[in-house]
Amino acid sequence: MSDPNLSNSAVFHLESEDFQLLIDALVNAGYTPVGPTVRDSAIIYDRIESVSDFPIGYTDKQGKGSYRLEKSKSTKLFDYVVGPHTWKKFLYPSERTLTEIDRTGQRFSVSELPREIPSYAFIGARSCELEAIAILDKVFAEGEYKDPYYCQARQKLFIVAVNCTNPGENCFCASMKTGPRVSGKFDVALTEVAHAKKHFFVVETGSEKGRDLISSLGLPDAEEAEVKTAESAVEKARGKMGKSIETDGLRDRLFKNFDHPYWEEVSSRCLTCGNCTMVCPTCFCANVEDATSLGGETAQRVRKWDSCYNVDFSYIHGGSIRASETSRYRQWAMHKLAYWPDQFGTYGCVGCGRCITWCPVGIDITETAAAVAAKS
Repeated sequence: MSDPNLSNSAVFHLESEDFQLLIDALVNAGYTPVGPTVRDSAIIYDRIESVSDFPIGYTDKQGKGSYRLEKSKSTKLFDYVVGPHTWKKFLYPSERTLTEIDRTGQRFSVSELPREIPSYAFIGARSCELEAIAILDKVFAEGEYKDPYYCQARQKLFIVAVNCTNPGENCFCASMKTGPRVSGKFDVALTEVAHAKKHFFVVETGSEKGRDLISSLGLPDAEEAEVKTAESAVEKARGKMGKSIETDGLRDRLFKNFDHPYWEEVSSRCLTCGNCTMVCPTCFCANVEDATSLGGETAQRVRKWDSCYNVDFSYIHGGSIRASETSRYRQWAMHKLAYWPDQFGTYGCVGCGRCITWCPVGIDITETAAAVAAKS
């Protein structure tokens, strides 16, 4: 794990006009770069080839149930918060064919499809997102039952993280202790500084792979004043969070108020659409579907993302365990903030605020936590 304090580790200076060198070095090392780009009026994560693919000149404004992409005069590459996409889609795709079954006469053959998983390089992962990946690691790579596809993608992954200097209205990573400073597992971490006529990155390495890559660029050391400027920008971001959750004793207070009347009140607005689970970087529930060709010669078993908001999600013989909107919303919120610590030793929420932004009716998990788990 990297030292979260930039001044305690070797740091380098990268001019903004030389950022393409970093992308090219990743390509030359065999990685497929993915990062932020503009598409369909949002900043999403997709494959990138050059600096021109980045959302330069754009920023995002977020509120409860609100997301707007706006033009900006800034020349920064990372002048945004987070969009509807998460890095999860590259490590744990929304749909994956697991098994194919072929019939020849009365004989059947079952095979797992061979799959070439790219060596991705994530460019622009924020601290809250690194914490989310660490949670997925516990689910898919560290337990008794490992996901072979996830493990392959994770082992090949190169992470270029970015310290957050401009959190949004819905951000609360500081209270969840997941940001804004990068402190998880990364290969390279950047802090973007753009003021007056200067635009550069302070670069920190967090792994041997990262040190080798940065060494190949021949970057100069960052000056002490540049490091302090970068540190100051990140620290100021801590105080600019739009929201917060009081985590001290949160799990116990939620359990104590399992039948709190606020559950009914907030769920009366919930559409059970599952948007919050689709944009969440840590939600991992899935369903497995079997489909057979019309002629019966082939069949496939496919894994697809699912949501605990679907009434069929908890279906067993006789009906759904959680038939009401209240029970399904409470299950989601309690899993994130109360059940998850018992399962994985950490909260299932990293404070990215996506669920608040992309909820059509603007339900706010920080308000739910404050109402249900208020300190007496």
